[in-house]
Amino acid sequence: MSVGLKKMGTTLWHDRRGTHQMPTQFPSELLATFKAMAEIVYSGESYDSVYQAVCASAVSLVDGCDHASLMLRLGGRVQTVAASDETADRIDELEKALGEGPCLDAIDEDSPDQHICPDLSDGSQWPRLASAIMVETGVRGMAGFRLRQDGRRVGALNVFSDTAGALTDESLEQAIMLTAFASVTLAALERGEEATTLRRGLESNREIGKAVGLLMAMHGIDDDRAFEMLAKVSQEMNVKVSEVAAQVVSHHKQGKG
Repeated sequence: MSVGLKKMGTTLWHDRRGTHQMPTQFPSELLATFKAMAEIVYSGESYDSVYQAVCASAVSLVDGCDHASLMLRLGGRVQTVAASDETADRIDELEKALGEGPCLDAIDEDSPDQHICPDLSDGSQWPRLASAIMVETGVRGMAGFRLRQDGRRVGALNVFSDTAGALTDESLEQAIMLTAFASVTLAALERGEEATTLRRGLESNREIGKAVGLLMAMHGIDDDRAFEMLAKVSQEMNVKVSEVAAQVVSHHKQGKG
């Protein structure tokens, strides 16, 4: 049974069996990146800001990565939503035009979640793309990492290296961690936008506005708490928020009568 003492940010944790080393210690650069990306989400920045931060983080954190891009499936089509530079953007164009590459495979194939070719000159499972890349750019290695959201394949992170063989096992681990966090970040951003859209819809409904005002006056609470009360009752009763609001207003009128 655990004593319940755990210290975040250290390499130790304790229970009745003694003191143990944590299996993995995150590099300070990775933790700093996670913090920066979290701040982007919670400051209400746009999707584009997060997309660009993911690509910039890949270049700065993943060993051997000189360029990076992010592809997402939007409206049934695969689109490049961000790229660290023109080289990454151009390779994405080639990948989509040729219909082959690590990012497309990461998005479309069932397995694995990562696809890599550390040396384009030493054989590649995407020969046409490899040939085009070597002709048009200085990139000599590439890899694609799947992004998931609620279990669905929604996109992939592409990393490119100008040096053959520079994308190592350690590079893959770094990219996998970054991709996992990026998936969580995008999910958090989407849910935040959904909440904002819902709130705007509620605010546009006059009946709901009246109910919110009544709840604020009756319970001495702010509008956020009043919204929460309406939403909670709506979920528990499995009826629309507007119907709950109408009942609140109706009961108030009956009470006054």
